[in-house]
Amino acid sequence: MYFLLKAFVVFRDVAVDFTQEEWRLLSPAQKILHREVMLENYSHLVSLEIAFSKPKLITQLEQGEEPWREVRKHLPDLCP
Repeated sequence: MYFLLKAFVVFRDVAVDFTQEEWRLLSPAQKILHREVMLENYSHLVSLEIAFSKPKLITQLEQGEEPWREVRKHLPDLCP
């Protein structure tokens, strides 16, 4: 007996984000590739008609902004 399991994918599952320092180290070609891939991934998810709000990363890319994220503070270990 086979069961069909629907696994939902959200944008953060397929997104690649960089800190400002990491973004600075990318070549112009790598930045262009990142933009193209992120916009394509987003369009694929939209075409699946999964309801979600537009990610900040996509808005930044569409507006020509550099899409780096702030450095996150270290979170405490949740595992014992």
